[in-house]
Amino acid sequence: MATPSDISLTWSGVFNVAPKSNKILPGDKIFLPQSALEQLLAASTVTVPASHRPNGPAFDPFNPYSLAAARAEQSQWRDTQQQLPHPLTFRLVNSANGNVVHAGIREFSADEGEVGLSSFLLEALGVVQPEGRRRAVSIHSDDEGTPDAPIDLTGDDAKEESPRITVHAKQLPKGTYVRLRPLEAGYNPEDWKALLERHLRENFTTLTNGEILTVRGSKLEEFRFLIDKFAPEGDGICVVDTDLEVDIEALNEEQARETMKQIMAKSQKAPGTAEGSSVGGDLSIWKPSTGQVLSGDYVDYQLPSWDRAQGIEVELTTVDGNLELFVSPYSPHLRARPREDEHIFGDFSNDPTKSIKIAATNIGLENAEALYISIYARPSGDSNESTPRKFSLAFKSIPKGGLNGPAKDLVVLDDDTEMHNPDEEQCKNCTQWVPKRTMMLHENFCLRNNILCPHCKNVFQKTSQEWASHWHCDQDTAYGNSPFSKLAHDSIFHTSRPCPNCPYEASNLRDLASHRTSISHELADGARTTDCHLCSKIIRLRDMSTHLKHHELEKSTRSKPEICRNENCGRTLHGVGKNGEIGAGSRMGQGPGNDLGLCSICFGPLYVSMHDPEGRAMRRRIERRYISQLISGCGKPWCKNEYCKTARAKAGKGNEALTTQLALPIVKPLMDAISDRSAACHFCVDEGSQKRRVLAEMLGAEGAYELEWCVAALEAESGSLDSARTWLGNWAPKKT
Repeated sequence: MATPSDISLTWSGVFNVAPKSNKILPGDKIFLPQSALEQLLAASTVTVPASHRPNGPAFDPFNPYSLAAARAEQSQWRDTQQQLPHPLTFRLVNSANGNVVHAGIREFSADEGEVGLSSFLLEALGVVQPEGRRRAVSIHSDDEGTPDAPIDLTGDDAKEESPRITVHAKQLPKGTYVRLRPLEAGYNPEDWKALLERHLRENFTTLTNGEILTVRGSKLEEFRFLIDKFAPEGDGICVVDTDLEVDIEALNEEQARETMKQIMAKSQKAPGTAEGSSVGGDLSIWKPSTGQVLSGDYVDYQLPSWDRAQGIEVELTTVDGNLELFVSPYSPHLRARPREDEHIFGDFSNDPTKSIKIAATNIGLENAEALYISIYARPSGDSNESTPRKFSLAFKSIPKGGLNGPAKDLVVLDDDTEMHNPDEEQCKNCTQWVPKRTMMLHENFCLRNNILCPHCKNVFQKTSQEWASHWHCDQDTAYGNSPFSKLAHDSIFHTSRPCPNCPYEASNLRDLASHRTSISHELADGARTTDCHLCSKIIRLRDMSTHLKHHELEKSTRSKPEICRNENCGRTLHGVGKNGEIGAGSRMGQGPGNDLGLCSICFGPLYVSMHDPEGRAMRRRIERRYISQLISGCGKPWCKNEYCKTARAKAGKGNEALTTQLALPIVKPLMDAISDRSAACHFCVDEGSQKRRVLAEMLGAEGAYELEWCVAALEAESGSLDSARTWLGNWAPKKT
């Protein structure tokens, strides 16, 4: 089969930009018409050596079997010439303004003469996408089907000419490195590298130098990065089927200082600290829980058990600041933590005490394993944003019929005046009851200082900030006493929200939350499902075997993790995770930090903050450490380092006391090989690391897995041999 380098492709076409539709394109993807695919296949040529062309037996024109075989051979040969490179990439040019960007193909399903562009490409090309096509209406009837509708002959509604884009087929080199510069301060590379790598892998085929990359965070906020540098150099790279290193650097020194300041401030307000949000966790229905949450943060709880025969009431009491309460069941159909745009039950009110009551018969609790409860502090923009907002969370059981049963033992008052003395009179301004003899004095003072809202009947001081900021919504019965509450109300109830997963546009936030937890976005489709024990995804039982084969295929192509060069150490260089992640530590900014091939723990005693471009000072420190081990030892009874006095004395190999003169010849071969990363180092380590290394060598001696995978498994499972065997079976490829 031909490789991409053997395939040459020269093709271009001019297309109109397709109007808006309900198909959303991610990243740098485009739609092209079916005719474009046919033209690409016709333009594609494969360079194959002549020796590779099949040479069949001598052709006999009078033999029908020979004739059929020759035709089949020629057909197969022609098919091999019609190949397209993978991935198929393009160069888009807007001749109107000269903007250029690269793109990848999504489908060949566009209308003839049109190209569908993603929002990223539209912005990069400086193109305004035309509106959707208007429905054709007969000249004999109007929209309601009534005859004799007026006919517009002016042509004002004629279709405006769409922007035209030139599309060139262009194969880009595989990228190995990309540098991104955030356009705003406050980024944290430790948090962003993994998110960016995943975003690029899922949404992009190419990257174009100088373009702006927009990434959505976990809280649906948008972050913008400038694509600044590539390796290999050029105006674009391909990011598919390549090991791409993502580096994040500040735009300038001022931004770097501001970013570091924000990171330090954020670390002081980490979850669980006195100035940060609470960490959440499990709750008990019998014990109230108190906590705090920073503005813009969520605190996530789970209620694992309650009386399923009765309903439940979740009550949130705020102490200093308005909070929002969301509840979602943890069930086969919904696994996400409740958020403002994705929840089953929610309370957006301005009341200091919020309550969500759920009946035992509520369909949302069907097959629920637990209740997810989240507290959200909506940002207000006030100066006290840095102060956590206190809250208290409690639960009550609701007996059957408690939510909709008849009320009992209610005292009905026919007339409110029965609660007051006969000599009292109600003030018409503030509605308070005061003695008749002082009514004149009270009214004079009240009318001068107080005012009654005619809509909600609340009384305010005329000079108060609450009255100055008091508002009533003209679309519903909501009201409040601050500009923030008005903005929050409009944002929640009167602002349309697009669904991030489909073309649906909700009328408000509640509608969006209902849509995202509906059948159209369920994780299970009503068929029998189960959790994958490897990736925790919900998979239909009939698809489980195929899903597991996919994991096996992924496992067979995984590259071995790099392990620490120290032969006594049981750690990998870049860290591993319990779910098979290789390089988890480096993605979180916890890489080795050196080019010696040592893990960060083994390199720690050798680190000195000094300029040493040639590594001479590093060699001296390594030599001194070797000599110190041979002369003094580490003093640890578990040490098995053959270049340590303590271990040598325990093994009976070196009872005589070594001097520096005697130790130098022993150290010299080790120092000569220090630049060779394949040569082992011999440093003393902690007991846990040494134990993991011994167990890894035992597992490796069994012959089923490479030593590197055995070290990674024991590191991921904290030295548990049985768990490490399970980890290897799930994530490590066996020796071939």
